[in-house]
Amino acid sequence: MGECGCGRSPNGKCIGWHGLSEEEYQEKLKEYVENNKGTD
Repeated sequence: MGECGCGRSPNGKCIGWHGLSEEEYQEKLKEYVENNKGTD
């Protein structure tokens, strides 16, 4: 439930990234990584 099978979600949950183009995906991923730095 809520699992992502497309391999694009950084947290294992589907957040809708499978509909993005490769370029958009890279942007989102970069953004996500920036936003989640130091939250370990």
